[in-house]
Amino acid sequence: MLKNKSALVTGSTSGIGLGLARALARAGANVMLNGFGDAAAIELLRRELAAATGVQVLHHPADVSKPAEVAAMVAAAEQAFGSVDILINNAGIQFVSPVEDFPLERWAAIQDVILNASFYTIRAALPGMKRRHWGRIINLVSTHGLVASPFKSAYVAAKHGQVGLTKSVALEVAEAGITCNAICPGYVLTPLVQGQIESQAKVNNLPPERVIKEVILAVQPTKRFVEIEDIAALAVFLCSDAAKSITGAAIPIDGGWTAR
Repeated sequence: MLKNKSALVTGSTSGIGLGLARALARAGANVMLNGFGDAAAIELLRRELAAATGVQVLHHPADVSKPAEVAAMVAAAEQAFGSVDILINNAGIQFVSPVEDFPLERWAAIQDVILNASFYTIRAALPGMKRRHWGRIINLVSTHGLVASPFKSAYVAAKHGQVGLTKSVALEVAEAGITCNAICPGYVLTPLVQGQIESQAKVNNLPPERVIKEVILAVQPTKRFVEIEDIAALAVFLCSDAAKSITGAAIPIDGGWTAR
């Protein structure tokens, strides 16, 4: 489906980002991985994914909060693959605190890694997409880009900002053969969410099973975690020609959370 296309996925050395990268590679796209971690483990992951799919798989360690490093990463992908046709902004961090106690440096870091980084990557990748008159930009947002939760002010603000950025970019490039959409998953059992479960269990003196049922999944009517594979399948569809008229959309995949 995506043969002869090339993708860049930020925050893709684990979790949802890795699932997205795997799905794109299986669909035939070359993939530039991005993210932190043990260098040997990332190299093994890169080799295994390339061998399993037959596409080119590279890794760039850019800190997406730094615009110069983002520009260098996009340039490296374009040089290696010939193009960056698909851009998925997935990198993210989280911190939970009441507003009045929210550390200023944590607020700034969350905006940098989520919202500012999305702007930096889009800004760097758009010129090439415009030259080729084809591109797919997906911002991996969250249900928190559509609704709010207490004690997550920085994350919710950044995610709402990503939805606004998605819409603005979609309008700017609507006649250029480029789409820009946001995928808004509910809770997915990633290492980030696992950390929240453990933290809530400790704070509330509850077993993890009760935290999952009564706290984490209380907002999802299906009472199930969203599967990474489902998010990846949606992303691959949005990259296909069948989705060429879908742009500027913020698509929930949240087990009914936002249907309330």
